Amino acid sequence: MADVGAMNKTKTEEASVPRARTQESALVTPRGTTTIDSVVVTKIAGLAAREVSGVYEMGGGTARALGAVRGMVGGERSATQGVAVEVGERQAAIDIDLVVEYGVAIPDLANGVRKNVISAVERLCGLEVTEVNIRVDDVHLPGQEKEQERSETEEGPRVE
Repeated sequence: MADVGAMNKTKTEEASVPRARTQESALVTPRGTTTIDSVVVTKIAGLAAREVSGVYEMGGGTARALGAVRGMVGGERSATQGVAVEVGERQAAIDIDLVVEYGVAIPDLANGVRKNVISAVERLCGLEVTEVNIRVDDVHLPGQEKEQERSETEEGPRVE
């Protein structure tokens, strides 16, 4: 009788363990395999995150500084700034660094960004997004750019 109890316990434990997806992916078919490079997923995730209202900028302090320098010399803003991905055959995991507008509820913003990124990557790439980790690096305060511009112009030239 002890064996029956052990068998029932094993069946219960097995039922609680999530099963792996057996569903076929649109990327792996009998006629061939489609591979999506991580740069593609990174760009799509970055653009999807920027679409959400309340996202001011993306990337950590160093990435934003480099982006500002790139902008001064006429370069374009990078769609991949602040986004890191891991891409497998059927799945992707995404990490995003954000700067949020002051006054925006961060948990709501993170939920909105997460939903938009998952939707875009799954729809456009056919990959299952296993996670979207969001790190908020800073809060953008109203009028911050005007203060920086004023201090730069008030300083004047450093040499004559």
